[in-house]
Amino acid sequence: MITLDPAQRTATLRQLTDYFEQQLDQDLGQFEGEFLLDHLLKTLGPVIYNQALQDAQALLQPRMELVVESLYELEKAES
Repeated sequence: MITLDPAQRTATLRQLTDYFEQQLDQDLGQFEGEFLLDHLLKTLGPVIYNQALQDAQALLQPRMELVVESLYELEKAES
């Protein structure tokens, strides 16, 4: 499960609480908010994390191919 540092956790709980109050007209208590956040981190965290890795790989792969090409260009002919 993805973990948040205390400041991130507090800010995220505040955002969840605000969302529930503003959008759903529901009061989300401290216990319920903690439970919901833990559930979201457990279920959605890995999906978001894996997508971020795939996005980073897609961004870096063309650049890595350029590095490999540049390294081949630096090779010296053997006699």
